[in-house]
Amino acid sequence: MHFELSHEQTMIVDTVRSFVETELYPHEDLVERTDAIPPDLAAQIQAKAIEVGLYAANMPEALGGGGLDNLGITLLERELGRASYGLQMLVARPSNILRGCTGDQIEEYLLPTIRGERHDCLAMTEPNAGSDVRGMQTRAARQGDDYVINGTKHFISHADMSDFVILFAATGVEETRSGPKKKITGFLVDMNSPGLTVRRGPPCVSHRGYHQSELFFDDCRVSVRKRLGEEGRGFDLMGEWLGATRLTVAATSVGRGRRVLDMATQWAATRQQFGQPIGRFQGTGFKLADMATELEAAELLTLQAAWKCDQGRMTDSDAAMAKLFASETLARITDQTLQIFGGMGLMESLPIERFWRDARVERIWDGTSEIQRHIISRAMLRAQGA
Repeated sequence: MHFELSHEQTMIVDTVRSFVETELYPHEDLVERTDAIPPDLAAQIQAKAIEVGLYAANMPEALGGGGLDNLGITLLERELGRASYGLQMLVARPSNILRGCTGDQIEEYLLPTIRGERHDCLAMTEPNAGSDVRGMQTRAARQGDDYVINGTKHFISHADMSDFVILFAATGVEETRSGPKKKITGFLVDMNSPGLTVRRGPPCVSHRGYHQSELFFDDCRVSVRKRLGEEGRGFDLMGEWLGATRLTVAATSVGRGRRVLDMATQWAATRQQFGQPIGRFQGTGFKLADMATELEAAELLTLQAAWKCDQGRMTDSDAAMAKLFASETLARITDQTLQIFGGMGLMESLPIERFWRDARVERIWDGTSEIQRHIISRAMLRAQGA
């Protein structure tokens, strides 16, 4: 297997890392302190991302996007992952599910989003249906040429900065070998639609400046023209376009892990105790060695899964392993780094406590660690006929 990056891939890494260091790092303290991103700063970062060709890099070149393959996007996500989540998400990667748009939806939603004129968010999670997507209670009932939507979504990231929501709702029930299951359908719903209320969710310990919201649908009427894909085929739509999202979490975790490990190493090399750098003590030096080894393994798992995705060979287990190991590696790295920094690691004057807090959610969203282990073990057992 060839591990070296191509010239083009190296340029992607260098370009994104330079952008992150010059355009995002300087604003992290402001975002952390205020839990907000000023609109003029958001517009500035978006404009610069468009200028250097990083905006909508995951979308096809023919549609105005960057046209990167999955490995290229994973490298981009790794480098963006070094920065504050609220800031790096301004370098938008529109949801791949918008590539399922047809007809007028292309001009109304897909292309403006690629150009940065509109912004999307994805709504699946509900108070009583997190990992169990089939358990969602939000319903869309067909009435003539419209659907009437009722229900609640929560933990919807970036909804407060979005123009429309990619919504999944139940539209019926189908009989399966496992019994009756809800049929799920996708919709494109403008945020200013009558009957839709968006409310900021409870303050979160992770990723200040990147908010989650609650969406309330009360007889929200949506034209059938806003249906995304066929009725009842929402899971097919998810499977076709959302398969690589776990790689995003894995890549982000690797990038953040690199930044944190660099800081831990520098601190261990310069912090003096008992007449020598603390990194010379086995208790600290071994921590650095373990962190570096685990991070290297996490990166290889992630890049391998991305490469397989480009070859059409990535399995659910490949993505699950990358997401599981990378997110849990980041958790260990941030915790051990805080230990290396000691009491100073908990002080808000340093970013270590922020990295520690931010790392926690990576083991929850886009499928908890338990869900990833279930995916992996189920595939192993299925291969043995169990």
